[in-house]
Amino acid sequence: MAYRSRMKELDNEYEAGILDDENYRQLKEELAGSMLDDVPEQDQVRPVISGRRSAMAVALVSILLIPAATVYLYERWGAMDRVEQFITMQEMGTTEGSRQAQMTELSGQLRERLEASPDNPDGWAMLGRTYMRLERFDDAAWAFRQLADSVNDDSRARAVAYGLSAQALFFGSQGAMTKEVTAAIEQARELNPDEVNALGLLGINAFSQQNYREAIEYWERIETVAPDHPQIGSIREGIREAYTRLGEEPPAQVAAAETSGAGVTVRVTLSEDFQNQVPADTTLFLFARQPNVQQGPPLAVARLTADQLPVEIRLDDRYAMSPQATISSVDEVVVTARLSRSGNVAAQAGDWQGSTDVPVAVNESQEAPVAVVIDQQLID
Repeated sequence: MAYRSRMKELDNEYEAGILDDENYRQLKEELAGSMLDDVPEQDQVRPVISGRRSAMAVALVSILLIPAATVYLYERWGAMDRVEQFITMQEMGTTEGSRQAQMTELSGQLRERLEASPDNPDGWAMLGRTYMRLERFDDAAWAFRQLADSVNDDSRARAVAYGLSAQALFFGSQGAMTKEVTAAIEQARELNPDEVNALGLLGINAFSQQNYREAIEYWERIETVAPDHPQIGSIREGIREAYTRLGEEPPAQVAAAETSGAGVTVRVTLSEDFQNQVPADTTLFLFARQPNVQQGPPLAVARLTADQLPVEIRLDDRYAMSPQATISSVDEVVVTARLSRSGNVAAQAGDWQGSTDVPVAVNESQEAPVAVVIDQQLID
């Protein structure tokens, strides 16, 4: 896809120093806009070529599913993951109000064009992901159902679309396994019993009901059918946590996966001053960046929740936002932990934050985790 190819070129040019921060940002914005232009206006007369294409539960779905849907979604609608990356990077450099306004405008324009020219799977996938970012979950579920209709001759693609619709409905119900969520999961699994989004949701629901053995079965099935899943590291973390709650040691391969590759292991704690101020479901973001570098994507990003504190986690290339910007490619990083009151990536007044005092060496092995204490509240 031309979009994906050009985005990769921009990433490479930025990492090579050919583009400065401002030009990189501007070109990314223009490229994102070009995706909208690819959807035909209603009055354009030209053929359209069909494309190939509860709090604990909500926290878990955020970690395991929302960042990247499935390997198959990436292969068939790969641009959507680039849009995810673009949106996340934009969140770090724009205000909440302007970001919401831009995305709302984009979604409105895109929906209007798609309703006029619905035979466009890429467009429906992008619209669904945009609605997810806007937390318009019913609209997202609707968009993903339209995606299913637009790939009616491809059962595997339809299964993915129904799985994504189930995700949106699950989020909209605040983690309740409603009859609508169940119906969407069943639609997905009728077409593909191993549809990864459906398996993930079933595992999350089982975990939230303390049925840890069942959760492990669903998530281990994902390991089997999609070993290259973009969020396989997070899925393995879920498996490991389920074993821990059963009072059992995780299998050797799961434990080994958690400690492989160059990275930094940190232990994040919350200052006693804020212990009674932070709700349990507050989103926790962890960022690793090169020292003195604040522009461009972080080298690693992890998303957890406050009720997991204190938490020990290894930031490595599994948490990279871009293949061109990985933690293993540098010698040292600064790690920041932020509890976001709004759940958004961009820092806002009232958020709680802490960072490593000095740059931390990136190693394949580490004697002890580096301490990160969340000990300040942002004022502006």
